[in-house]
Amino acid sequence: MSAETYVSRTTDGQKVPTSWGELNWKITNDTMSGTEMTLGTCRIEPGQRNPLHSHPNCEEFLYVMSGSCEHKLGEEVVTLNAGDVIRIPRDVPHWARCTSSEPMIALIVFSSGERRAVDHEEGGGVA
Repeated sequence: MSAETYVSRTTDGQKVPTSWGELNWKITNDTMSGTEMTLGTCRIEPGQRNPLHSHPNCEEFLYVMSGSCEHKLGEEVVTLNAGDVIRIPRDVPHWARCTSSEPMIALIVFSSGERRAVDHEEGGGVA
């Protein structure tokens, strides 16, 4: 087995454009067979937010790399800035809204290689 089997390069990943920004799935069970986690990036454009959703099979960590956002976690809303990280437990509805003048860029990590998402908004289009 080659070490290259375990590497995701800059040009790799599954980019998913959305109405609010973009998801880029760098490591999933689809892109790297046998992985037990999912890793990607999330870009949310200024003033936009992703749909209210939850993950029934895993928890999520969202690490803000640039920009800032409000993050709804259950019934609470917290402000996150570059360098902040939030743990999102399994099954807890959440969304993020970019509050900075630049896009909010976050590293997102899930505790399953086959992350699932449940949309809690009609027509929300969770990817």
